[in-house]
Amino acid sequence: MNEAPRSYQTLAVEHRDGIDWLTLYRPEQFNALNGAMMDELLDYFGGLYFNHRVRVVVLRGAGKHFCAGLDLNETASFTSGIVAGARGQRRVAEIILRMRRCPQPIVALVQGAATGAGLAFALASDVRYAAEGARFNVAMARIGLTGCDIGISYFLPRAVGAGNAAEMMMTGRFVDAAKALRIGLVSEVVAPDALAQAGAALAAEMAAMSPLGLRLTKEGLNMAQDAGSLEAVIALEDRGQVMCLGPFLEEGAAAFREKRPARYADE
Repeated sequence: MNEAPRSYQTLAVEHRDGIDWLTLYRPEQFNALNGAMMDELLDYFGGLYFNHRVRVVVLRGAGKHFCAGLDLNETASFTSGIVAGARGQRRVAEIILRMRRCPQPIVALVQGAATGAGLAFALASDVRYAAEGARFNVAMARIGLTGCDIGISYFLPRAVGAGNAAEMMMTGRFVDAAKALRIGLVSEVVAPDALAQAGAALAAEMAAMSPLGLRLTKEGLNMAQDAGSLEAVIALEDRGQVMCLGPFLEEGAAAFREKRPARYADE
């Protein structure tokens, strides 16, 4: 199913050469997550699973900040009772699950603040690039909540190690771009005006892979992190390589020898 980009109120979606540029678009509110944005993110990521037109997603925020977390003007839907709180909590968490379920790699481009849910969105992405001046924190720890929220306790220790994760989750301290690079929270730090270009270059390299190979790489990486043994991982890898050998290896090898871009089918 190859769908045209949807029209949203709190998101902007631009499709270029197989790449969706998904922009959180509440710049005056620092792209804080409100109910409308929750619904639209659920719709967007839920619609990607069978959308082969989109090969890669680049996630960014409009204006000065990536995402300032939950809009604190809309906390009533979470605090009116246990049942309402559980429903609201699962609604936000489902965004993270859909980001990981979608077969397209997600590249997060972070400028300014990525706090609370903004940090969770960055962590649920496959690769994170940051602009100089970017800052990250587990904002939940500073407003009376647990630092374990919407996947952060799963992703953060895997990215930065248990000690660094504990420091961030138990204090809500901010981590600047330089430290984020040093501890592995981001892969690259660039000047603010170079962030989009760096993301575009990375996304283009990903999109140059065979379509099935790219999807299976994201799936394999996800599954390997929780696999019970090396044997299980290798069995998964073997399956993926055999699926790609017939349709793609000959073209990929020919393109390499002829020093040209590969032309992969996706049927």
